[in-house]
Amino acid sequence: MAPKAMKSMISAKSITKGALAEALSTATELKKSECMKIITSLAEVVTAEVQKMGKVTLPGICMVKTRLKPATKAGKREIFGKVVMVKAKPAKTIVKAYPVSALKKAV
Repeated sequence: MAPKAMKSMISAKSITKGALAEALSTATELKKSECMKIITSLAEVVTAEVQKMGKVTLPGICMVKTRLKPATKAGKREIFGKVVMVKAKPAKTIVKAYPVSALKKAV
């Protein structure tokens, strides 16, 4: 008997940039185009700060950090009981986002 596929808890789609701008414009009484510019500039500022400092916090939302993932050596690894040859991979910087505690408590 084949195992059944697991269902995801939430099958809803994430909010789009346009929908987010629309929600901000109704909440702040600004034009939608101005809200789109704010969202775009926020993304640019956060990207620049993460590249420069390695960490940035959006108050009430999340903290974005960079982490150095170490290089892996080439060789043989046992995966699911089989020995597999793996290639060497260089070290790389990855970006991770962590929700702030207020957001965790709200959900």
